[in-house]
Amino acid sequence: MFYIKQELPTNRQIKAKEVQLIGDNGEMVGVISLEEALERAEEKNLDLVLVSPNAKPPVCKIMNYGKYKFEQAKKEKEAKKKQKVLEVKEIRVTPNIEEHDFSFKAKNAKKFLEEGNKVKITVRFKGREVNNAKAGEIVLKRFIENLEEISTVEKQPKLEGRNMFTILAKKNA
Repeated sequence: MFYIKQELPTNRQIKAKEVQLIGDNGEMVGVISLEEALERAEEKNLDLVLVSPNAKPPVCKIMNYGKYKFEQAKKEKEAKKKQKVLEVKEIRVTPNIEEHDFSFKAKNAKKFLEEGNKVKITVRFKGREVNNAKAGEIVLKRFIENLEEISTVEKQPKLEGRNMFTILAKKNA
């Protein structure tokens, strides 16, 4: 279920004495008393909705509030559908990766980038491998060079504990 973030005051919830009234088909009626505005809304079986409480006098509109809320929820749902959630896909490798494994993981990274995701390439060091961090840096540089035609480096290779990583993002065409 979708809800409007702020409920608008309707009918008897409105506390002003006089209101600027907008009719149900958008025409400007003018400044009238709240009671008269409520009577006009009831005549048409619609609601009197406070649309601009900070104006002097407050602005009210005659409308079907239930239908309005439904339309707003529908618009919100459509806007959510159009949003693309950006993911960061991680590819883990070791500093002594074989050529076939490298090409396979590079192909996957390319696929992720083409889908619009970011790719985090992590080199995991086991045991004493961390003493030779240069080997991990070489592997990451190879990935960067291999994918440079479709990606840009968002974060340069960096060593954190037993992991060295870099983040690549798709190039803007």
